[in-house]
Amino acid sequence: MRTVRLRAALPALAGAALLTGTLMSTPAQAAGTVQIHRVYFDSPGKDTRSNSSLNGEWVQLKNTSRSALSLKGWVLKDASNHKYSFPNVKIGAGKYMKIHTGSGRDTTSDKYQGRRAYVWNNTSDTATLTKSNGSKVDTCSWTTRNGSDKYC
Repeated sequence: MRTVRLRAALPALAGAALLTGTLMSTPAQAAGTVQIHRVYFDSPGKDTRSNSSLNGEWVQLKNTSRSALSLKGWVLKDASNHKYSFPNVKIGAGKYMKIHTGSGRDTTSDKYQGRRAYVWNNTSDTATLTKSNGSKVDTCSWTTRNGSDKYC
């Protein structure tokens, strides 16, 4: 008789464990992370490869957490594997950061890849953000030139 009761109780125990796991994971998810917020893949005007035109192409990240996060060693790359590795920088809680293609002076909110050619394809591409250990944080893809940017 005990075996029958135990077998009947197992699904209920498994359901309770699953529910408890779900409830316990909610605060971690609410803590947030860094997301690709917007990609401006087609810089304004003619593609002249001037520094101002190159810097008109950028990826904007947003920290959705309640604390500053280190991006040291994180990588932003396109589908062709053009990579930008983040130096020892932090993104503030709830803050945005743009990563421009061209050259410039890094600030808290703007970083520069220092490239002399465009990275993001106008017709289709994928921006991928990974942590220093290689785990994927976020991606943003587009497949049309209908417009010059994409909110992710």
